[in-house]
Amino acid sequence: MLIDFNNLNINQLSFNTEFEKKVKIFLEEWFSEKKGVNVQTSGSTGVPKIFEIEKKKMVSSAVMTCNFLGLKEGDIALLCLPVEYISGKMMIVRSVERKLKLRITDPSLKPVENLEEEINFCAMTPLQVENSLEKLHLIKNLIIGGAAVSESLKNKILQMNLSPSNQIFETYGMSETLSHIGLKQLMPEQEDYFTVFENVTISLDDRGCLKIFAPNVNAEELQTNDLVDIRNEKQFKFLGRIDNVINSGGAKIFPETLEALVKKEIPNEAVFVGLPDETLGQKLVLIIEGNKSDEVIKKITEMPFEKSFHKPKDIIFIREIPRTPNGKVSRMELYKNINL
Repeated sequence: MLIDFNNLNINQLSFNTEFEKKVKIFLEEWFSEKKGVNVQTSGSTGVPKIFEIEKKKMVSSAVMTCNFLGLKEGDIALLCLPVEYISGKMMIVRSVERKLKLRITDPSLKPVENLEEEINFCAMTPLQVENSLEKLHLIKNLIIGGAAVSESLKNKILQMNLSPSNQIFETYGMSETLSHIGLKQLMPEQEDYFTVFENVTISLDDRGCLKIFAPNVNAEELQTNDLVDIRNEKQFKFLGRIDNVINSGGAKIFPETLEALVKKEIPNEAVFVGLPDETLGQKLVLIIEGNKSDEVIKKITEMPFEKSFHKPKDIIFIREIPRTPNGKVSRMELYKNINL
């Protein structure tokens, strides 16, 4: 279905699928007299929780994204993310604020499978993009969030030979920042650093973790557990979560950094973990999704890792790496599954 927010009459629209009915419920909540709406966190770094967000702050977030991407009234957007989470809700709020035409399609791994017309804006998870490569030329502005974009996916995007007018960005944000507060371009240029929006201030704590002050979307300074390299007052590079840092023989290892390197060589999902070890405290182990492959093992063992202790002590293949409902790798469940 298509909703034109420049000429909206909810009562005249037909919400048929279960997903469309959820969109209707959110729209009714949004246009009600309530000052806030409830949002559910993904649960990728802990137990999922529900909290209330002020509508005016969601509008401020929407304005930042729309301005950054140059979206204008009448542009066509596509919603293909669950509306239980902030990512889906914000797609609707952006459409309301900028008076876009919003096409609604049920969230799936192939959300643009039947897309034939060009659209101006869409947000997807990396898994959705992986299954939508042949249609990316129809999307003028694509933002990818919910999980880190792997090196293998970046390479696949680059090989699509898209037009310079096709812009693709990786997002940085969380529920508490009302979706993202910064973007990193993957196409037509491939950037290493996220650039934050106007009125967003970034700094480091004494652990080297990112602190965010974005008063337009959250009155409090937000303390993250994300280890970053700050280039300047507006740009930073994500290194990994401090919760995931592996201490092996006194050496601190950032698993996300190593995962990005490995995924340049293999197409599989891959996660580094630290398993208990009497000598090292934690030994570095690589978990790979899929059937055991001598070819994959050979590629890993022959990789020129920067440090000798970056080479995994063991490689374990499992059928499926657990993920949260919105597609993020669930390290918590993974640890449980391999009996840590």
